[in-house]
Amino acid sequence: MIRVDKETWDAYGVVCKAKGTDRADDLRRHMHTQIKAYEAEQRRIAAEERAATS
Repeated sequence: MIRVDKETWDAYGVVCKAKGTDRADDLRRHMHTQIKAYEAEQRRIAAEERAATS
């Protein structure tokens, strides 16, 4: 559950509808994108650390 003011939530609904999606799907896709980016960055950092100690 998240808390968002009604004006923002309603405007987000309009945006999502215009994009052919809904708020829940758009939020899930955003979260997955963020998770993948974070995991990729963590792998990059770990590889740099391994390379620096080799």
